[in-house]
Formats: sequence, C-alpha cells, structure tokens
Amino acid sequence: MRAIGNFIWFIFGGILMGLAWWLVGLLAFLSIVGIPWGKACFVIGQFTFFPFGQEAISRKELQQKDDIGTGGLGMLGNVVWFVFAGVWLAIGHLFSAVLCLITIIGIPFGIQHLKLSGIALAPIGKTIVSTEVAVAARKANAEASVASMRGMS
Repeated sequence: MRAIGNFIWFIFGGILMGLAWWLVGLLAFLSIVGIPWGKACFVIGQFTFFPFGQEAISRKELQQKDDIGTGGLGMLGNVVWFVFAGVWLAIGHLFSAVLCLITIIGIPFGIQHLKLSGIALAPIGKTIVSTEVAVAARKANAEASVASMRGMS
C-alpha cells in the first residue's frame, strides 16, 4: 500500500512539492546564515517526495542525546524559521489537507499534508526515518524513562 500511495502522491504533486522545497533549500544555501534552514529544506523535500511509511522524528529522540539542532540553537533556528517561512508553509499544507480530506479517496493524502505541516513549523533538529524505526525509537525512550523512574523510587 505504501508503494501505491507514494507513487500516486509523487505523480500528483509530490514531485513538484519536493522540488519546491529543494529550491528553497538552494536559495537558503546562497547565504551562510541560511545553511541550517537549507539543510532542513532538503530533508523535508526528500520526505515530501515519498511520505508514506516515513515519519519526522527528533534526532534527540532517535539518538537519545542532544546535538546542535536539538538544543538551544536549534530552538532559536526553529523560531526564526517559524516567523519567516514555517507558518506560511504550514498554512499551505493545512489548506491542501482540508482539500484532500473532503473526499474519501483523498484522506490518506490529507494525512500526509498534516504530517508535512507539522514538520514545516519546526524542521531544525528533526530527521526522517521509516515508521518502524520511529516506533522502535519511541519504545526505547519509553523503556529508558520507565527504568529511570523505577531507579528513582
């Protein structure tokens, strides 16, 4: 089902949306200051090409440690991104999601737009992984949290 969904998505807009994200990434790379946002645009663009079976997950959640994008600088970068681009991209994806969700056949595509709108709000510090890897990372984090709580009692 993922392959069929990704194929239909790619043909009917995914390729254009992914290329648009990559174009914005190239524009961001033209300035040194925009490199973190450019990198995020390329990650989102790749995700936009084939979103079925993938999820955006925090690198901290995946690796169980902070890095420059998951700490304070990443948060600052996400605030700047949100103000200048994220809110507008998210609104566009939400509008597309509503259009898709009004038809039964468009529901899976609307859900993908909702996923993309979420990552469009704050892409710094996130990476794209398969759904199975995301579930395994969340399970490992939950087990580590439970173990640390039991050790504290």
